[in-house]
Amino acid sequence: MDRTESILVVDDETGMRVGLTETLERSGYAVTAVESGPAALAALERETFAMVLSDMRMPAMGGAELLATLQSRHPRLPVVMMTAYGTIEDAVGAMKTGARDFLSKPFSPHDLVHLVRGILRDVGERREAAPAARGSEQRRLVTRSPAVQRVLAIAEGVAGSRAPVLIQGESGTGKELLARHVHASGPRRAQPFVAVNCAALPRELLESELFGHERGAFTGAIARKLGKFEMASGGTILLDEISELELPLQAKLLRVLQEHEVDRVGGTRPVAIDARVIATSNQALGPLVASGAFRRDLFYRLHVIPLTLPPLRERGEDIDHLIDHFCARFAGTGPLVVEPAARAYLRRHPWPGNVRELEHVMERAALLAGGPTVTLADVAVEDGLGVWRAPVVGSAGTVAADCDGAEGTDEMPAGASLAGLTVHEIERRLIIDTLERTRNNRSHAAKMLGISVRTLRNKLAEYRGAHSGKSEE
Repeated sequence: MDRTESILVVDDETGMRVGLTETLERSGYAVTAVESGPAALAALERETFAMVLSDMRMPAMGGAELLATLQSRHPRLPVVMMTAYGTIEDAVGAMKTGARDFLSKPFSPHDLVHLVRGILRDVGERREAAPAARGSEQRRLVTRSPAVQRVLAIAEGVAGSRAPVLIQGESGTGKELLARHVHASGPRRAQPFVAVNCAALPRELLESELFGHERGAFTGAIARKLGKFEMASGGTILLDEISELELPLQAKLLRVLQEHEVDRVGGTRPVAIDARVIATSNQALGPLVASGAFRRDLFYRLHVIPLTLPPLRERGEDIDHLIDHFCARFAGTGPLVVEPAARAYLRRHPWPGNVRELEHVMERAALLAGGPTVTLADVAVEDGLGVWRAPVVGSAGTVAADCDGAEGTDEMPAGASLAGLTVHEIERRLIIDTLERTRNNRSHAAKMLGISVRTLRNKLAEYRGAHSGKSEE
């Protein structure tokens, strides 16, 4: 090992503490062993540890209570639980609370060291990879919210499991990013991550997409097609918006989860698959189960590891952090700052579209800003639905954030003037206004403009580059 990792051992049995200490120290680790949960918390106040190895059954403060306290105070610290009374219920409970793994006594020194090395290696790889995630090259959850950090800690803790994960939360909260985080945090990270939007395809196509089909299974099936489950074998499959899945497909999905095999459409025998299932929903599945719109047995299959992302309005501490993050992403090579009035305005907005809405507002603001400063006019949001307007330049050159009357028309509002503007500037404003009208739907905007999505993307990159050049002058 390149450096000595410190491990905190917590067990009320003296013999177990001695045995664990000797085994880990022989493998090159530094070990501090304590006899209780309170002693462990005191040790963590004095020094930093790479991992905690704790017994489940202890007097005064049990392992479950210690684990919950550690998740609150040290959400990134990996914890492994041990017990001589191991049951599936204990394991699932510990994993849901945030334990990285679970050991049932008695276990061999080899199993202990193998587990510890694997966990610390994963932690080290994520630590080394983190600085490389910048700009738009790698999308990730950006947060300072204790509630979201707890969700991330649990997600990382269950990443090595094969158990299904159900992520619920409003649209725009980052459910897919959390799913990718689970995948990237576990041993399947080098294998495929395959995402399927259950709301985007009709039932007959979705069945073929999920499970595949054989040649001749239906009209147009001129060759065998592998389904998404087979494509994700060895890795992870994300079933996005699973609440939109129709009942017949829910029954087939339940069988996949139970038997770990799929039946291709038109096939004669099942195909074994090994894909970790993560499902997301922007509406609570409980009421759908009660109404009969979602199968109860499938719900319980998916609900093994439930994760819920809170809306942005409940994460006030994240807004400033996200503003700065999006400024860095959309600024190009030059700096981009938000003036105090604009920042205060963004803090007050309820963000019904959550982080996605804030991201779109900041992307548009970066294009609208005429220099290195984002102003209130650049970020103005007109109503609680997140419908916002680009600022209008009047004949006197003044900026007006109020564009009432422009909704549903293709003309610039009365009082606006094109005189004195270059063709390039008119084109830029036309593209920005069209993006606004389509709520940043680039495919729709490109169709309205009569250009390809690639051309639109290139134009936006050109505007960002021009803005970056201005900010450096």
